[in-house]
Amino acid sequence: MSFIVTIILTVQMLSALAMIGLILVQHGKGADMGAAFGSGGSGSLFGASGSANFLSRTTAILATVFFVCTLALAYFGNLRPASSGSVLEGAAVVAPAAASAASESAPAAPATGAAQIPAK
Repeated sequence: MSFIVTIILTVQMLSALAMIGLILVQHGKGADMGAAFGSGGSGSLFGASGSANFLSRTTAILATVFFVCTLALAYFGNLRPASSGSVLEGAAVVAPAAASAASESAPAAPATGAAQIPAK
């Protein structure tokens, strides 16, 4: 189970880093306004509008992978085996047996808190 969670976490981190890089490479809608008035070259490596489609689709795919990994991590994080090894589970089972054994062999411990306040 831990191996699967590690793989999903790795895929999630890689998709997040790739998404950050792709989002930073993209230019906003306002950047095309300069090209419309002739101040910028709209031709690029992917063509006039090819980069927007390629980068937008890749970003959408990476976002989908990121959300699927997030849901999978939430699912696996919520699964709990019958005995998860919690300290509290062991204390709830051992405490009543230890308390009955301690009361038979040792004197009672002094009261603490509100039990120490003398009554009038």
